[in-house]
Amino acid sequence: MLLQAFAPELLLWIFLYFCRIGAMLMTFPGFGSARIPVQVRLFLAVAVTFALMPLLLNVPGAAPPANLGEMAPAQLLHFALAEVLKGLAIGLMARIYLLMFEFMLSAVAMYIGMGNFPGAPAEGTEPVPALVTFVALAATALIFITGLHVQVLVAIIESYGVSPVGRLPALDMQLSEFVGQLSRATWVTFQATAPFLLYAVIVNLAIGLINRLTPQIPAYFISLPMVLLGGLLLLLFVIGGMLEVFLSGFAEWLLGG
Repeated sequence: MLLQAFAPELLLWIFLYFCRIGAMLMTFPGFGSARIPVQVRLFLAVAVTFALMPLLLNVPGAAPPANLGEMAPAQLLHFALAEVLKGLAIGLMARIYLLMFEFMLSAVAMYIGMGNFPGAPAEGTEPVPALVTFVALAATALIFITGLHVQVLVAIIESYGVSPVGRLPALDMQLSEFVGQLSRATWVTFQATAPFLLYAVIVNLAIGLINRLTPQIPAYFISLPMVLLGGLLLLLFVIGGMLEVFLSGFAEWLLGG
């Protein structure tokens, strides 16, 4: 009888945990990929919610009110909306890093002459150059290989101590965090792809000079294979450093922020 009386309140309790955890997983890199079927992502979110429940019960701020089962539907909707917004905020701030990395990689592909060869994206539906897919997929895989996907679960558990269940996040603070995260992600990805910017400046300056010295020869057309070859050779030497800089910036935010 006691279990039957507690069951509705327990289900609402689990649902509120699912709102925050599921929203985060649906937007986190890798977990929220369009290549993963929606049913798989849903079952994964449910499984992670049940796995984290024993830990959440001991976290201050993670326990919903004692009168949860007696609340009006409008108040329950308010609680669920607050939890979804918090989960989306955590997942989107993580995804900003990957989105900025893909944006800078698209610029790199244009620098080395691969921008006109679209391919299948690692995440999303828009076609992107094959170079973007290759490096972004490697970065996503390294997030899981290095265990950073586990750290984000630790972060979401700790978020209950900062923002208890049912409390709407302050929109001005949330916007400020997004702007700061976008600034950090832009700087990190710019550092990761800086060698290609320098390469593009030097190569285009040299080609422009050759074109001025020999206007009868279409230097830009003839030099395209050499620019592509030089860019691929540069990628061979710096791809490890690119991924290391990206992961370092991502981990610094996740572990320190």
